[in-house]
Amino acid sequence: MKKTFFFFLIFYKSIVIGQTVLNSYPIDLKKYDESNMIMNVENTTTHDVFVFATNATNVTILKYNNALFLVNEFTVPRTNLENHSIIGYSFSEDGNPTLYWATDDYKSILVVKYYLEGKTYKMLSYNSPISSQFIIATFQKNNLFYIITKDLATPELIVYVFKNGVVEEKLFDFSTYAFQDRKTQRISFNQVITDNPIEKIELDEYNPLFKSSKKSKLYMFDEHIILTLDHNPIKTQVFDINLENNAITEKTFTKSVINNPKKLGNSFLYNDKIYQVNASQDELVFDIKNYNSGETLKSFKVIKSDTIRFKSSPLLVQGENQRTRELKNTSKFLQRLSNLDIGISVFKNSQNTLVTLGGVPKIEKRYYTVNDQLYTWDFGSSAESVFFESTLNKDNEFVKFEQQPYAFDNINLFLEQNKKAILATTLKFKDFYILGYYDSTTKQYVMRKFTDGFPPEESLNPIINKAVFSKSFPADKP
Repeated sequence: MKKTFFFFLIFYKSIVIGQTVLNSYPIDLKKYDESNMIMNVENTTTHDVFVFATNATNVTILKYNNALFLVNEFTVPRTNLENHSIIGYSFSEDGNPTLYWATDDYKSILVVKYYLEGKTYKMLSYNSPISSQFIIATFQKNNLFYIITKDLATPELIVYVFKNGVVEEKLFDFSTYAFQDRKTQRISFNQVITDNPIEKIELDEYNPLFKSSKKSKLYMFDEHIILTLDHNPIKTQVFDINLENNAITEKTFTKSVINNPKKLGNSFLYNDKIYQVNASQDELVFDIKNYNSGETLKSFKVIKSDTIRFKSSPLLVQGENQRTRELKNTSKFLQRLSNLDIGISVFKNSQNTLVTLGGVPKIEKRYYTVNDQLYTWDFGSSAESVFFESTLNKDNEFVKFEQQPYAFDNINLFLEQNKKAILATTLKFKDFYILGYYDSTTKQYVMRKFTDGFPPEESLNPIINKAVFSKSFPADKP
């Protein structure tokens, strides 16, 4: 059973945070079933906002301009899409959307372009080889749709790029690169990825520790994919995968040495800096390095008898579905941390950079096949997680800062308190976030604006339990 852990604690009063309703649109999804799905997305060229809503019988597309006024709508029967669900989208140069529909096993992928002005559509079928591969991530970037996969039989990552109804397949071979385990024994790329499955990191969102504690992480930039590997206790191994010239470039960042480490250290890449952490029961080292030059910008070392002076929150411990508690000292924190998967997450608002450092219970991922189809199984312990937060200014100096909630905190609290809001998705738009959801009571699709900070009527900082905060953003399906 897959377990999800929620972090990021501040103090706040349990109130209904609605912020601003941008618009609403009546949609009756009829009977709720797995066919129901709603997405709100942005055409990053025109900055129009689109809503894709589907049930068992129809597909509805709403188009809003960049001022979020409804300018077009299109409803079409869901014909020839049985047993398919939306896996992604892209936009053509004419501004019209294309939706990608796939069966659960990805054997069938249908590419459907919708022409809103003429209220027509065109469907193409893609004979997919993806069903025999393990899917690492599906996502959109610069109006294109990407699928990244791994064939367990070969030392390759495969990137599928969908554009204007055409699919381009790019293979990246890692067989010529050297990989070592914690005993410095040579291992294969396949073994690294099998033991440490890749986690995609979101660039514009806060990534909770249950994601950032993974030892293999993938970051998608404009024309580059960065893969970071922390399976080795001595170094962080980084691969820059260039999608323009299909080249791979390797660089390494040596980790600070500590005595008697029980667990592997970890890293996080953010804004041309790589943040590395290493810890044992006796000490913790936290480094900030320039990603381009490798220069160490800051380095902090704490032993168990010290006070962690660069933290901006208490030392916290939390079990799943339990209230967060405070640990008394650094020694107790390090003792618990040494038995967990250590991780670090970094996120920036308009003023400062927030660092969350801690550990989560190890989630094991196992691969298995049924009728030649590849599946995974996640399981883990119910142990408690530990963490604390730090705040960095633009000069990489730690500052004492009374952290206010981020927009995603307000979104998650709103959803926690509004169970009628279902099929929720979020969209970063301009300098705020849009929460789109289906109101099951009014049978309307609603978009709300959320920003960082307390609502105007709640400018004070009363005590709250922020255990409901900082979940990953809502999935496309509930």
